[in-house]
Parts: sequence; C-alpha cells; structure tokens
Amino acid sequence: MKNAAELYGKSLYELSREEGLDQRILSEMRTVGKLFSENPDYIRLLSEPSLPKLERLSLLDKAFRGSIEPYFLNFLKLLVERGLLSSYSGAERTFKNAYNRDHGILEATVFSAVALTEEERRELLSRLRERSGKEVELTEKLDSSLLGGLLVEIDGKRLDGTVLGRLSAIRKKLDEYVL
Repeated sequence: MKNAAELYGKSLYELSREEGLDQRILSEMRTVGKLFSENPDYIRLLSEPSLPKLERLSLLDKAFRGSIEPYFLNFLKLLVERGLLSSYSGAERTFKNAYNRDHGILEATVFSAVALTEEERRELLSRLRERSGKEVELTEKLDSSLLGGLLVEIDGKRLDGTVLGRLSAIRKKLDEYVL
C-alpha cells in the first residue's frame, strides 16, 4: 500500500497534468517546500491540534491565496485538514519524480572537491545529456574528502571520475594482470 505522501503527490500531479499546470505547480511546490524548510515553526503552527482547523486553514489562505494555483492551495489545505502536512516533502518528491518521468528529465548529482566553473558545468551537462539521451537536472555538492575529479550519480548509477576512483580502477586491473 502506498503511503500518504505518494498518494497525495501522485494525485496532485495527475490533476495538474490534466489541467496543463504541472510545470507551474512544480515550481510553486519547490518554493513552498523551501519556505517550509526555512520556517519549521510555521509547519508546527499549521499542524497544532489545539488551534481550530478553520483558523489553520485561514492562515494558509492569508499566506498563499492569489500567489499560488488554487489547486495547489486546496492541496495544502487538504494536508492540513487531514494532519498530513509533515508528508509534504514526500508528496513534493513524488510529484517531481512523476513530472521528470513524463518530461524525460533525469536528476544527477555531481560531487566535487571544489565548485565547478560555469564552463565545466556546461560541459558536464552536455556529456550527460548526450550519454542519457534525456534532459538532465544537475545538483552540485561539495565533498572535501575528494582529492580531485568528479563523482556523478545519475539514473541509479555512479560514474566515478575521482582521483581515488581512478587509482582503484588501476589497482584492480593490476591485480587482475598479476593473478
């Protein structure tokens, strides 16, 4: 059985896709998700059972009415009414995964010891797009434990171009040769 986050995220995605609002609602979900993560007290307030439900829903209206799609606002209200606001990030992830699947987008994470230059980023994106045949959405993370090179995670695979990864590959080949 699917959990609440998956069920609600999938339902919102299907509705927004039918209405041609999937891109807009995804953008709004990211913005609201960032707002929620930066303001955990707001989520606690909206989830507080001692605060009457109508008052909590009114807070959502005051904060978002007119600035987000009505379907999305109703989605947030539904989560508050059912005590599921803590499932928001999972619903957002489910929505985003469905959007990416339908639009041929792969998510990739690149780990490097230092930040990539704009040129390096463009070149990496170009190679990943060429290799996958899909649009790639890249997230960069710094990892000071890497001596150099890049480690890329994409589509469930790890592409290890780090110094340590290359040395390990050489060591493995030497071990195979010696045996």
